[in-house]
Order: sequence, then C-alpha cells, then structure tokens
Amino acid sequence: MGTRGRSRSERRERAARGAPGRPVRRGRRWALWGGGAVVALLLLAGGAAFWVYQGLDGNIRGADVDAKLGTDRPVNLSPGSKNILVVGSDSRAGGNAKYGKGLVTMQSDTLMVLHLSADRSWATVVSLPRDSWVPIPACDKGDGTSSTPHTFKINSAFAIGGTSGRVSEAAACTIRTVERNTGLRIDHFVSVDFQGFKGMVNALDGIEICPRSAIHDPKAQLDLEAGCQTVRDEQALGYVRTRYSIGDGSDLGRINRQQEFLQALMGKAQQKLTSPGALYGVLDSITKSLTTDNALAGIKPLYGLASELKGIEGDRLTFLTVPNYAREADVPSDRANVVWQFPQAAELFDSLAQDREVDKKKLEAAAKNPVHAKSVRVRVLNGSGRPGAASKVAQSLTALGYSVTGTGNAPAPVERTAVEYPAALKKHAEVLASRIPGAATRAAPVETVTLVVGPDFRSVR
Repeated sequence: MGTRGRSRSERRERAARGAPGRPVRRGRRWALWGGGAVVALLLLAGGAAFWVYQGLDGNIRGADVDAKLGTDRPVNLSPGSKNILVVGSDSRAGGNAKYGKGLVTMQSDTLMVLHLSADRSWATVVSLPRDSWVPIPACDKGDGTSSTPHTFKINSAFAIGGTSGRVSEAAACTIRTVERNTGLRIDHFVSVDFQGFKGMVNALDGIEICPRSAIHDPKAQLDLEAGCQTVRDEQALGYVRTRYSIGDGSDLGRINRQQEFLQALMGKAQQKLTSPGALYGVLDSITKSLTTDNALAGIKPLYGLASELKGIEGDRLTFLTVPNYAREADVPSDRANVVWQFPQAAELFDSLAQDREVDKKKLEAAAKNPVHAKSVRVRVLNGSGRPGAASKVAQSLTALGYSVTGTGNAPAPVERTAVEYPAALKKHAEVLASRIPGAATRAAPVETVTLVVGPDFRSVR
C-alpha cells in the first residue's frame, strides 16, 4: 500500500518513530547496507532483463586482497557457507571530498557481515558498530610501511589500510580486523561509497521519511523539517549519515535508520521493476561506486549471489547488531565508543562459524544484563614457558577494560590455556574465557578469576 493510502494515524505513528515512510514488510527484510547485496537483489528482481545489465560489468571495480591477508586466518569450520563483509565507504576522494573537513584518509561508515548458510536456507546479517572498541592487528598500509597492533575503533582499520588510497589495502586491513575479532573467515567483501548511494536514491525519485522532529546537523549537511517528506541526493545521504542531531546521538540509532531506509529503498525499487530505464539507472549509479574482491567483481557473480538468496524465506533472513554496551561502563572518560558484550558476542560468532542459525530473541534476552569487563578482576599467570607472556596478555586485557590484579608465573608449565575461577565468579570467568579462543574453564581453589597462559595462546579477541 502506498503512502497516500495510509491512514493519518498510521502516518503519525511512523513519524513518531522517525522511520522512513514506507512500511517495513517483516516477511521480506531484503535491505542490506552495501552495493553488492543491493545490486544482487535488484538483478534477481529484474529476472529476465538480466542480459540488459551485462554492460554494467565495466563499472564494477575488483580488488585483489587475497595476497594481503596473510596465512594467519580463521579456519573455515563450515565449508559451503559464505561470509561477506559489506562496507559502506565514505572516502573523501573525488566527489566525496566535501563530506569531511581535514579528512584525507579513506573512511568506513558502516560494517556488516552477511552469513549465508551452506544449504542456503537461511542468512544472518550482523551489524558491527563503527565505534566498536576492538584490537586492530598489524596491517600493510600500502605505502611500504606496516601499522602497529593496537586497540581502537573498528572503522579505523579501513583508514589504516587505505593510507595509499587503494581500496584493496583498506579492505584487507578491515577483513583482518573483522576476522581477528569475530573468528569468522571472510570469503568476499563489497564496498560502496557515498556517490553510489545517492545515485540509487535519485534514480528512484527519492525515498519518503517521516522524522518526528526537525533535524539540523551541520556535520551531515542536513536540514529537515518534522513530518513526512521525500528526500533525495544530499538530503538522503545526510539522513542515513546523521548521528548527533537525532535520537540518542549513537551509532546504534544510525544503524537502525540505515536498515529501515534501505528496506524502503528496496520496496520502491521493486515498484520500479516495470520500468527498465529506472532500474537500469539504479544499477548504473551504484555499480560505478562499487568495489568488490576479484571473485565477486561482475554482474554474473553478483547475479549468482542473488540466485542463492532467492530461496531464503523472509523469516529466515535475520538482522542483528553484535551485543554491545557503552565503553563508559569500563572507562568512565570514554563516552564515544562501545565494546562488544561477552560471552554473547562470542556465542553469536561461534554459531555462525559453525553454520548454526542464531535465535535473535534468545540472543537479545541473554544480553539484557551485561557483565562489564571492568567488573572482571583477573590474575594472569604464565604457564607457556615463553618469557614475558603474562605481561603481554595483561596489557591486552587492560586495553580492553579488564581489571588485572597482578601477573606471575604458574606453579608449573601447562599444555593448554585455561581460566580458573572460584564458584562465585563463574559468570565472570565465562566472560573472560569467551574472549580467548580455545581456553578451557574450570572451578579451582583460587581467590579470583585466574588466566593461566599456555603455549597454545594466540590472542584475545
């Protein structure tokens, strides 16, 4: 039903939520933030007209990232499934230069991981907030130097790798960072920039939104009055980018707006399927701003992706945001970032790594009462035989907000890393253990949670 056919009360209800004007169809939650998925779904919707769009192949840029990812990568635990990293890029190059003063590096505005099950019966899309405070591994900066491992916002990985201005290095560093923190092996990546997004909206003659109150955001170059209205071009881009002047000012609110906006965009695109010119315009606009890995670079492989998505029922396509909480709970001076909530985040990624469908309601229920890292007091002991191992691990835990009470050597060498705990601190131990892949947990006669570092220890995720 179109906007005009909707009752005033329904329009007011949507305006109160600040949602785009078209209703979200729960059975068909198609929208994915990222050019590759949008193109694939539009191609699927176009069906018989596929041959018309083969000429768009030349628009899509491929990037060779395989050689830049190294060999220290997660093992593929579910052959046949696919993990696709989707990046909304706000590079300041070319036509995007006006969107950020003093920003000379490539930027990633949005990150999502699309997991396709091996049997293609379900899919899950996990949003990773750009302000997630995570370990960033050493990356090739593309200028002959490498970055130093450190802890910072997850979206900084794109800028670090993109120091030279090449998407391949930017994507490689982002993939390494996502793999390092999720344990998921990324099979493909898709990146689309500002210009491609605007082109899609303009080709569809704009998208209706219904903000509850006026929005005036100089950073997003946005000035909107309250109420339902159609936005296009700079206004549409500003609406999905605005953050500080709407809602609670968080990146999480922006993620919800982006998902809802793109659901509305897909709905309007489906209405335009009878107009080859309009659909071609959408595809032409976005493919000109699209970069993928070499294996996915082309209309044919994207159409193949669409075909794989075709059989997934609407209620088996799940949108999630990785469980998280404000980092201020661990570091009072930090009011800008979020940290992933463990063990829930680990359970989410471990399920996807093993190709197990995630129950969204159960995940959200389990995340209601987070155990903050700061409340986990841990003693770190070195049982690996490697000098200085306890101190290095303690530094990593401290950077993530954990309260390290001391370090030392274990009474005897151990074969495997383990988290020991007194019975009263089992939940705290589970939070810590979930951040250390392969760590065993066991109750022991200890006064506080104790991490015994073994020779198998690799990193804290």
